Amino acid sequence: MINVKVPASSANLGVGYDVLGLAVNMYLHASFATSPDGRLHIHGGDARFHNADNLIYQAFRFGARRLHATVPPLTITTDADMPAARGLGSSAACIVAGLEGANQLYRARWSRDDLLAMATEMEGHPDNVAPAIFGQLCATIMNADGTSCVAQYALNPNWRMVVLIPNVPVSTNAARSILPHTLSYADASYQMGRCTLMTAALSRGDAAMLGHAATDKMQEPYRARLIPEFAAVRQLATTHNAVALISGSGSTMLAIAHDAADAYAIAAVARQQWPQWQVRAVQPDAAGVTSTVAAQAVAE
Repeated sequence: MINVKVPASSANLGVGYDVLGLAVNMYLHASFATSPDGRLHIHGGDARFHNADNLIYQAFRFGARRLHATVPPLTITTDADMPAARGLGSSAACIVAGLEGANQLYRARWSRDDLLAMATEMEGHPDNVAPAIFGQLCATIMNADGTSCVAQYALNPNWRMVVLIPNVPVSTNAARSILPHTLSYADASYQMGRCTLMTAALSRGDAAMLGHAATDKMQEPYRARLIPEFAAVRQLATTHNAVALISGSGSTMLAIAHDAADAYAIAAVARQQWPQWQVRAVQPDAAGVTSTVAAQAVAE
């Protein structure tokens, strides 16, 4: 039995569009075992994907093909406390889980960089898969040859974070299609400076710097149209000395405070104002993907 644990991730962090991603302590758990009856079995999650279309299984098969290995009949059991289509990296977590399952079952000894390359190839971009693999705050770029370069930053332990998860999804395609196709030099300079300061602020624990860096011009003004409550959430965060950002393409929002009392107040008001939402205090995940092997059964 192979057990894999993958954190959720919050991409973009406002000004870091397609560059920054933060691993948080909401998890996808997936176990892999060979099936004695010779069939594929998938338990947990959406019943529509209890078949070969399951993304975890597809990622496992992707890894097997890289090794020119036969895919054995599998029993995959999943449990996730991150909702799908809410901007918390659920698809990235599934891809990383499947690849790590293959890594352990075939004893491939893939490094985290190897996992990143394959996961990025499947996902199309590294901003969610990098923190899911490495943990903490990751900045990533795509090189001209299609490979990724990643830098990992440890967050200052004084930050307190709250995720606010509306009960309606936002389509990633819709969130991308709503964005303009061009950006002025002035806005590009604005973004570059604030993306750099965002990384430094989160690493140093500098609340003033975070406040200066957290206003995005590249994607949040457009995606906010898909999340009617975003303006109210941002105002709630501002009232309590915090910032609020759209997590990934939404609809989840991430509030970042420097004081536990402020984070608690944001969560308390949000639960009262939007009782149908999930509102959770979260912390950065430092480990990224982890796995254990309870009883090895290696596919040949």
